[in-house]
Amino acid sequence: MANTETALKEALTSIEGATGVALVDYTSGMALGTMGGSKTFDLNVAAAGNTDVIRAKMRTMEMLGLKGGIEDILITLSDQYHLIRLLSSRGGNGLFLYLVLDSGRANLAMARHQLKRIEEELEV
Repeated sequence: MANTETALKEALTSIEGATGVALVDYTSGMALGTMGGSKTFDLNVAAAGNTDVIRAKMRTMEMLGLKGGIEDILITLSDQYHLIRLLSSRGGNGLFLYLVLDSGRANLAMARHQLKRIEEELEV
């Protein structure tokens, strides 16, 4: 089992094209840990903003009567992928991993696979 810092470091170093990663509480919008980012890309601001994405999707699913759970949400920009993976592990309720990828260097399928593995090993 990996703690938050170890999991974030693994995501940033082992996932091709990763430029930033955060563990976020979507009930409060607070990042519990971040790594990467830049002066022009504040992971704390992005993490808080993406809580609204999750909340909106959950409300929509509820209104439609959809019973399945969200595995991940992908947002594609012209030069980045933003991958949001809700934690399904025990103790991870209300948390998500947020990964920012350079779309020119990233393999999206591999990134999803590796982020799922990191999520499974994460102990919160």
